[in-house]
Parts: sequence; structure tokens; C-alpha cells
Amino acid sequence: MIDLHTWKTPNGRKISIALEELGLPYKLFPVNIGNGDQHQPDFLRISPNGKIPAIVDHDTGITLMESGAILLYLAEKTGRLMPRESAKRWQATQWLMWQMAGLGPMLGQIHQFVKYNPGKSPFAEERYLKEGLRLYGVLDRQLQDRQFIVDEYSIVDIAVWPWVSRFEWQTIDLRKFPNVCRWYLEVAARPAIKAGYDVPAFGEPIPLPA
Repeated sequence: MIDLHTWKTPNGRKISIALEELGLPYKLFPVNIGNGDQHQPDFLRISPNGKIPAIVDHDTGITLMESGAILLYLAEKTGRLMPRESAKRWQATQWLMWQMAGLGPMLGQIHQFVKYNPGKSPFAEERYLKEGLRLYGVLDRQLQDRQFIVDEYSIVDIAVWPWVSRFEWQTIDLRKFPNVCRWYLEVAARPAIKAGYDVPAFGEPIPLPA
């Protein structure tokens, strides 16, 4: 059994989706970041950085924070959702790092300045929207001749998809990125995506482009 400490954010949804895809049993521990639960001593013992998600794997005794590390751990634990051939594995690792270092942080800044604080910093809004559009372009080109980001469905798709699912927050028109839009809708139709998206259960539907 795996304890999952999470909330309804893109990073949190990565892990609930991965657990659903892998069919691993888990126990949910909601961490309401709006109420500051992430700063409580009990959670900080699990996640010293005070961020969700985090897991405790009672099968192995391993405790992990950081969504990218958790995805890699779950893939290694099960031998699934990560290419086994060396060159393809490194390609997947490269795109996972792209999400962790680029796409996620930049789209997160769009959320802060465009959705939650519009008009407070026009420079920041312009800067992060421009970078967000550039990154969507990078993803669109990568998906031009591929069904999934690294050919086969993997933790890379699971890492990227929840951030793209907030395209409305980012004022991004997915139809302007046809390869991303096609991929997004195909991934959204997977049963594990539908199950893992609404964790904790708030009854929120998966956003779909008009």
C-alpha cells in the first residue's frame, strides 16, 4: 500500500494518474494547500520542502517528495511507463526534465500573474505568456509525427498532461496547437486519467477545448 499525500494541482494529479494507470493500491491523504496543511509538522516530516505530492511506500519503506522523482520511482518499481531501451529511456528522461524545469514552472507563473493577479504586472504577464506559447510550440512540434511525447505512452505524458489541462487558466487556445490538442484529447479519454484527475474527489470535470 502506498500513502499518497496530495491536492488538486497539476503536480498532485501526476501521481494519482500514475497510480491509477499502474493499478497500484494507494491510500489518499488530502493536503489542503489553501489552508496551509503543507506547513504542518507531520507533513514536513514526509515532504521537507513543504510541497505536494509526496508518497510513503509501505512495501519498501521509501518516502519521496517531488513529482518527477515519484514518477521515476513508480516506473522503476513496476517496470512500466518508461522505455527500457537505453536511448529511448534517455529521451524520455530528457522530456521529463523539460516538464519539470520548463513547462511546469512557466505555466505556473502564468497562473499567478494572468489568472490570479491580472493587471498587477503587465511585464510579467507578457513575459510568461510569451514563454508559455513558445513551450506549447515546442510540444506541438514534438508531437507532429508521434502519438505520444516519446512514441510510447509513458510517465512523460502523465507529467505534461495535467499542466496542459489548465489551458483555460493560461488563456491558451489549444486549437492553435493541433498536435497538442489531438494528444490532449486522446490522453484525456483514458480511464486512468479520468479516475486520477479528480483526486481528491471534488467532482471536477476534465477541461475540454471548445
